[in-house]
Amino acid sequence: MISIDDDTGALLALSQALIGIVAILGDLIALFCARLKDGLLPQVTLVFWMLTMLAATVGETGGDALSMALKLGYIQSTLLFLGLFAAVFTAQLFTKRFTMAFYWGLVLATMAVGTTTSDYLHRTVGLGYIQSSAMLLWAVLAVLITWRHAMGSVEFGDITSPKNKLFYWVTILVCNTLGTSLGDFVGSTEKLGFERGAMVFTGLIACLAALHFFTELSGACLFWTAYVLIRPLGTALGDILTRPHAEGGLALGSITSSLTILAAMVVMIALSYRHQARAHAA
Repeated sequence: MISIDDDTGALLALSQALIGIVAILGDLIALFCARLKDGLLPQVTLVFWMLTMLAATVGETGGDALSMALKLGYIQSTLLFLGLFAAVFTAQLFTKRFTMAFYWGLVLATMAVGTTTSDYLHRTVGLGYIQSSAMLLWAVLAVLITWRHAMGSVEFGDITSPKNKLFYWVTILVCNTLGTSLGDFVGSTEKLGFERGAMVFTGLIACLAALHFFTELSGACLFWTAYVLIRPLGTALGDILTRPHAEGGLALGSITSSLTILAAMVVMIALSYRHQARAHAA
């Protein structure tokens, strides 16, 4: 027989659990409605790069899920992700502030576009990874040179004008496509494979970090180089998760991998936001 005290204890435990759930949901709602300061992008920290790498992995697995697993095709998938990018970008282009949801939504869209566009250039057009990478490298350089000529400098931290926002996101879009092509090229090389390819790009990013801390090289140059290299690292990790065991992968599937990593991104952003909120409150 269940006593009244047992019922009371169960109700208290249930109420505490509900309060905890509501608190978490409240944090998440506040997170995705929270606005960053005028004209500022997220701070370039270790958390920023970890989230960017996770977004790159989701872009790889999500692009493959739509174009191959769901058999939508490369062109159709690219147009769909470009449409998503254009819609979110238009929504925030003429606003004075960025929101977390807008920012990381745009990053995810550009990552997915990079995946489907690179696959289209290689598998449909038949350019090959070397040719497409060279073409995309010139495209990145052309965008950066045009940006500097038009605005006087290349930014990555303080973006206020609509023109700078446009250049920023176009650069990210082209960098992600280049990074995807580089990642696929290294991953498909028999002597390297996906695991060694991931180690190569991790080493290159570590070298850039050392240059940042111990030299006076241009911050913008190091940032955009790192952004190109973080994408193939995500590509390599995505391939490790989704490729079959016979090809050295974990065979988790593109849809399952995408949803899992996306959930990890949401949790990491939520924890980061709570930490910042507490720091400001203190």
